[in-house]
Amino acid sequence: MPQLAVGRKVPDFTATTTDGGKWRLKDAAGSKVVIFFYPKDMTSGCTVEAQQFRDLHAKFKRAGTLVVGVSRDSCASHARFRDKENLNYELLSDADEALCTSFDVIREKNMYGKKVFGIERSTFLIDAAGKLAREWRKVKADGHAAEVLAAAQAL
Repeated sequence: MPQLAVGRKVPDFTATTTDGGKWRLKDAAGSKVVIFFYPKDMTSGCTVEAQQFRDLHAKFKRAGTLVVGVSRDSCASHARFRDKENLNYELLSDADEALCTSFDVIREKNMYGKKVFGIERSTFLIDAAGKLAREWRKVKADGHAAEVLAAAQAL
């Protein structure tokens, strides 16, 4: 996949949904799309972020914007997370890291003194023409969904 850059078309991709189905970017043509990458289901920061996207879902919908979350967790883990938090948008499983690699969100992290590779919390806003409109990297979870909503509404 070519390097993503603001103003450039985001190449089509297919990812596995929570229920084992397939989600394709091209199926969202004509809608704006928010793709937020988060490290792990059911962790404190990821839960806050997921809940805030959930709580703003109706406003995203009114702004013509689909929201999807992505992590390396399994579909089964996503299903538990979705059900526990009553999430009203799709979660995509990227166990093979193909999507994470395409969006360049895998980073070296320090966890309890040990170096590991994981997802750097990042969000991407794709406009209705399929071009990358905005990107946020090294995101702080609390309040981020509202910032993304404002950007989606401004498009």
